Amino acid sequence: MPEAALIEIGSADLTAAINPYGAELTQLRDAEGRELMTDANPAFWTGHAPILFPIVGALNGDTLRLDGESYTMGKHGFARRSSFAVVEHSATRAVFLLEDSAETLAVYPRKFALRLTYAIEGATLAMTAEIENRERERTLPASFGFHPAFAWPLPYGAPRADHRIVFAADEPEALRALTPGGLIVAQQRPTPLEGGTLALRDALFEHDALIWDAVRSQSVRYGAETGPQLRVDFPDTPMLGIWTKPGAAYVCIEPWHGIADPADFTGDFTAKPGVFALAPGETKTIAMHVTLEP
Repeated sequence: MPEAALIEIGSADLTAAINPYGAELTQLRDAEGRELMTDANPAFWTGHAPILFPIVGALNGDTLRLDGESYTMGKHGFARRSSFAVVEHSATRAVFLLEDSAETLAVYPRKFALRLTYAIEGATLAMTAEIENRERERTLPASFGFHPAFAWPLPYGAPRADHRIVFAADEPEALRALTPGGLIVAQQRPTPLEGGTLALRDALFEHDALIWDAVRSQSVRYGAETGPQLRVDFPDTPMLGIWTKPGAAYVCIEPWHGIADPADFTGDFTAKPGVFALAPGETKTIAMHVTLEP
């Protein structure tokens, strides 16, 4: 990741630092300065919380087909490797903007604006994405996702093995499965939840992410049964991924509006599962809140 001055915001209860490269949340610390995000150990993964746009997951053959043309795009899209402009910064709020450019139009032929707002109030960090279609006549098909990696274990003394994720609603459905290349297959994985609780263990992630493609919950709680926890709210996203690499000191809780290509998908991007379409001039808002609870 290119070096860039981090943009800091905070309250008495929580502080955050965001890298303008990718508009990526890089630090999230409690009132005592304890880090709640990944250690970004390069032996596992150097990401922190990439922004996924205009796709979520992998494309079949890294190929996006739109308007009868084919374009090459890597996993999770280009926003995470783009420099955002800092258009607002105060003690508690920062706003980042990515607009279409010659570089983006070469792989995604649509005019757009992607605005990311980070705001802290008390012990809550609110992250809000606004996706605007700047085309005059054409729709803007897109997907969007958050990908924050939280410390596993959290810095409150509980063993790693005691951490869990508790869903707000019952989630009895099977999960989607992935090919080694990250594409969706017809075969499904039985739910690993017991009573709405996911007991975290490395073996869950030996075959990549856990994927709910029609999640009922709009929030989860993460942490050990005793001690501070993180509540993650995602009211605008119908899908959820949970991922780590076995042995790593993080777990990602990823609200998505979009998903990887099915393994046999060769259709137009507008027909890809999870893609939304914005009318000319329309803006879509997708939010995620992270609250540190005692």
